[in-house]
Amino acid sequence: MSIRPVQSLLVLVLVATGIVAAAVPVGAHVTVVPDTAPKGGFEILGFSVPNEEPAANTVKVEVDLPTKSPIPSVSVKPMPGWTIAVDRTKLAKPVTTDDGQVTEAVSRITWTATGNGLAPGQFDLFTISAGPLPTNTGKLTFKAIQTYSDGTTVSWIQATVKGAPEPEHPAPVLTLTKASSGHH
Repeated sequence: MSIRPVQSLLVLVLVATGIVAAAVPVGAHVTVVPDTAPKGGFEILGFSVPNEEPAANTVKVEVDLPTKSPIPSVSVKPMPGWTIAVDRTKLAKPVTTDDGQVTEAVSRITWTATGNGLAPGQFDLFTISAGPLPTNTGKLTFKAIQTYSDGTTVSWIQATVKGAPEPEHPAPVLTLTKASSGHH
């Protein structure tokens, strides 16, 4: 019995394992927490932002909120050490809520550090209260831009395609589930 076929099989398995391991992304991403919420409900959403740079601080975080399926009411939680700017946009089609017609919605929130920001190896949750969540879509994509103290930016804006490898800088996505009976 020859050992060569066993050695060849072992090498093939090791090479395949190495290829699979190389395809798995390393490091953290900007994500939305939780990553699922009921349609029509109100939710506290946190944008988890890790500092992945070894020699620079995160000093600015910009999150774009979708306006094609807008969220009529958005409040931002204050964060010590950060200023917050909220941009609103006029909606092409008003949204009807329990409180009446909404003709404009938050389109971007920008957190800017007033001090050092997030040091290497740190993360924080940039938190909003949002609702009612849209009922006309199955997911909301929040594009995010992270700026570091050395001037570099990371654009967390790439779409994730089912069945395809995860992109290098995926946008945070909130999956909307069937509305619960007590969503208001």
